[in-house]
Amino acid sequence: TPRLYSIASSPRATPDEIHLTVGVVEYTALQRPRRGLVSGLLADATGEAAAVPVYLHHNPAFRLPADQRAPIVMIGPGTGVAPFRAFLAQRETEAAGARSWLFFGDRSFETDFLYQAEWLDWRKRGVLSKLDVAFSRDRAQKTYVQHRLAERGAELWRWLEEGAYVYVCGDAEHMAPDVHRSLLEIVARHGGRSGEDAGEYLLDLQRSRRYQRDVY
Repeated sequence: TPRLYSIASSPRATPDEIHLTVGVVEYTALQRPRRGLVSGLLADATGEAAAVPVYLHHNPAFRLPADQRAPIVMIGPGTGVAPFRAFLAQRETEAAGARSWLFFGDRSFETDFLYQAEWLDWRKRGVLSKLDVAFSRDRAQKTYVQHRLAERGAELWRWLEEGAYVYVCGDAEHMAPDVHRSLLEIVARHGGRSGEDAGEYLLDLQRSRRYQRDVY
């Protein structure tokens, strides 16, 4: 069965390469350590002689705005951050000066801050306007991206009212619903709307492709 992975590179920035962000699945079965079939295969496929069969699966419902000046908010914990690396690489080639905001989370700052050097470099050079991170195992009280969203609620609301596009990528079971609830609360609290009206606001964003999700 094919496995789908988000591409973590831009064809404009690296036309001869496709980058993937793969977390190796590890588990125990019958008291023996095992690895995920495809993630383990990819992890072992190193060196120029390695070959892996692939195909491109297009997702027209998850892409950058046609307007290169539109601000974007990207929410991608763990390997869900992959497409946002591609987004920023693309935005860098466009040099349109649009605002961008990344929310990233994982377990540990020391071991799980994926692409840290690249985010910080883009942040320094203005390709990435804002960066908020949450590492759940580094503090006694666990912190996730939805907590960072709530903390930045007033400014996020301003971005939404200024036409920002919101992208969410990653876990569909827990993260995506938690992020959606946080967005509802932000719209209700900072937009002065009822819960029902906040839900309709997000639906309108989805209908206009300003709220896009790639969750799995």
